[in-house]
Amino acid sequence: MVLHRPRAIADIGAAGTLNIEYAPRDRHTIIARSHCTSPWHLFPPIYLDDSGAAYTLLLNPSGGLVGGDRMTIDLAVKTGAHAIISTPSANRVYRSPSAHAVQAVDITVESNGLLEWLPEPTIPFAGSRFRQAIRVRVARGGAVVLWDAVAAGRIAQGERWAFASLENDLIIATASGGSLRERFCLDQHASRLAGLVSVWDYVGSLYIVSDAIPADNWKSLEVSIGEMLDGEPKRLLGGVSRPSVPGLVVKVAARSAPVLAAVLNRLWTAVRATLWGLPPLRLRKY
Repeated sequence: MVLHRPRAIADIGAAGTLNIEYAPRDRHTIIARSHCTSPWHLFPPIYLDDSGAAYTLLLNPSGGLVGGDRMTIDLAVKTGAHAIISTPSANRVYRSPSAHAVQAVDITVESNGLLEWLPEPTIPFAGSRFRQAIRVRVARGGAVVLWDAVAAGRIAQGERWAFASLENDLIIATASGGSLRERFCLDQHASRLAGLVSVWDYVGSLYIVSDAIPADNWKSLEVSIGEMLDGEPKRLLGGVSRPSVPGLVVKVAARSAPVLAAVLNRLWTAVRATLWGLPPLRLRKY
């Protein structure tokens, strides 16, 4: 009889990969190449207006991530392409006794390409362990709008900041050699000491980076966002700043998911109108 060593949790999780390449064709952006392995699934692009932008929903029908899962996304927006990415629902991370669920996102935006990355928030359940790394490279003339949000937990179940570990490492690198980096690592003890954020149920970050935007446009957008965030002090806490690369960073904390969704919609509408003269969009989730 051959005895087999029990496999560690980290060895038996899902290993989903998703590769997408967007390219322009006949005044529209198409998915030129794609490949995915379960549990990732990719919907065909939707065209929400006459701009030709390809709106794509990334779907994980398994319902969420567990310890040992390793999910990767490799995405390229080719020269002149315009892609809008979202997800149908929140990214749920379930309790794990030891192993992390890991998600790695690698994005390249070529010259005159535009990516608007707007996934639903991540919800870390009590006792969950999640590690995410996002790497973005933006070529000269390219632009990225990237939203990253997290809930304090399952609010309706009374779980607030009760995860075991939550790590996030984001880098946006530009053609000039400059980069924006933000990293945090919270465990079950550090999350209780998260300062002002600990009394809020949702936090989100919006990064807008491009070296092709005139300085006056950045200034106008910064002022309008600042006024927007000052308008709801009881439901929303937020601020806007200029990073070391051409662009803006917006930080928000909200009392509820509807408030977070509403502020994202207003922010995104202002960004599109001020920087590219694009109309507001309502993202379909089905």
